[in-house]
Order: sequence, then structure tokens, then C-alpha cells
Amino acid sequence: MERMGSGEYTYEVIRDFFKSPDGEPFGLISRVCADDEDRIYVFQRRDPPVVVFDRNGKHLASWGTGDVTDPHGLKIFGDTVYTTDRSDSVAKSFTLDGKVKLALGKAGQHSDTGKVENWLVERAAGPFNHPTEMAKHPINGDIYITDGYRNARVHRFSPDGKLKTSWGSPGKGPGQFHLPHSIAFDDAGQLYVADRSNRRVQILTPDGEYRGEWAGMGGPNDIVRGKDGNYYIAEQEADGKPAYVCVRDPQGKVLARLESRHVHGCGVDSHGDVYAGLTQDRGVDKFVRVR
Repeated sequence: MERMGSGEYTYEVIRDFFKSPDGEPFGLISRVCADDEDRIYVFQRRDPPVVVFDRNGKHLASWGTGDVTDPHGLKIFGDTVYTTDRSDSVAKSFTLDGKVKLALGKAGQHSDTGKVENWLVERAAGPFNHPTEMAKHPINGDIYITDGYRNARVHRFSPDGKLKTSWGSPGKGPGQFHLPHSIAFDDAGQLYVADRSNRRVQILTPDGEYRGEWAGMGGPNDIVRGKDGNYYIAEQEADGKPAYVCVRDPQGKVLARLESRHVHGCGVDSHGDVYAGLTQDRGVDKFVRVR
């Protein structure tokens, strides 16, 4: 079996770990995420959009048909699944078994951000224009949504869905964005925003104040914080190098870079095993941590 990484962060790779339960090929896989019971949620662009497995590959459930048109972001916090429907400009949360809890935005209604060139918008605007990720803050309970493909903002909503504030503008400076694509949090409640086309992760306060950034990466498609406190980042190909799943400690130090096929989303379970969701190859590769 192929091995990657070194020392404490050594992994064995199992290609195409999950098998589609209906016998048809997976759709494009945008995200993979683990819940607190190590159930693994695969977010694919065909019906049913959500397919749930145990960590050994057994199919447990499928849901979401009719509720999500263009699956993009998926994060799980506690007993809630948070998703974005990119082309419909809608963000929805669900119970773990697929019942809608909250829906934000109106399908097909997009905010006016002007001309868009290479995902860089002319101006920022309110919610939404092709949002990318929806996540619940671990301390204040508010909902944060990155709005990236045709906007350049982070929106903050109350738990019941009332817009509190939005921030961000198109550009490369601190607090500016060029395709904000994913979001994670630390224990202090700081935001880690994957600013994809700027090839960095920006660190912000819950109110949007710039605190720093991590660079030296391919465009970050996804960022997730594991139970070990480390951050797992799905990096695009860049500078002649392949795509990677990068493991960074809480200070941003690179602990491992795991070469991957084109990875758009990554999840990590409580054992430290990593699941890479593949858009082009339409599967999930599992990186099993060697103890």
C-alpha cells in the first residue's frame, strides 16, 4: 500500500475508498465531512446529493434529493449539517438525517456584484451570489457564510437566520478576498477563511478584523479543523506541483503534505484518517494515519 508523509504524520492511501450504493458512478464530489460519530458525509453533484457511510465504508443513508441543486459546501457542527447550494445562491442547514432546519436566500436570486473576471468581482454585495460555505461559530452560535464565486464577502447571521453584518471587498489586501471558498474556527473563535485565488488562509476575528494569514500554498479549496486541533487544507495544483491535502498545526506550521488527485473537499475523522473528495476523478481517497 502506498505511503505518504513521515514520522507521526505517515498515511497509507486507499484510492476510491467508498463505493456508490446505487451502482452508478459518484457525481463530482465537492465536500467530505465527518460527524461526531465518525459517520462520513459525501456531498456529490447528482441525486441523492448526500451519501453517508461509516468510516469502514459501509453505506448508511442517502438524502437531499430536491433540496440541493448545485452542492458546494458542507460542514457539520454537532447535530446539524450546513450546506451551500452554489448556483441557486442558497444556504441550508439540515438535521443529520436530512430534514431542513434553516434556509437562507431565495433560489436563483443573486446579489449584484457587477462584472466578474476570473472569479474577481467588480464590487462586493449582500447575500448571496454563488456562496461557498456555511458554518456555525463555536462560541457565539452565529452562522458565517463565505460568498465567493461571484462575490467577495463573509456574511454573519444570527442563529435564526437574521443578517447581522457582512464584510470583505475584492482584492489582495488584508480582509479582502478573491474567491473566499471555505471556513473553519479555532477554540478562541477566530475565523480561518480559505481565500482561494489569493492562495492563502486569512485569520479574522468574529467581527471580521484581520489578524494574520498563512501563505505558501496552492489555492485552498477547503479547510477543516480536526479533533486533534490541526487544520487540514485541500490545496489546488500550483507552480507545477500537484494537489495536496496539507496538515498544519494551530500556528500554521506544515506537518505533512499528502499528494492527492484534484481535491476539492477534505474531511478528517476522530482517528486522524483523512478523506479527500475528488471533483475530476469523482471518488474519495482515504489517507489512513499509521500509528
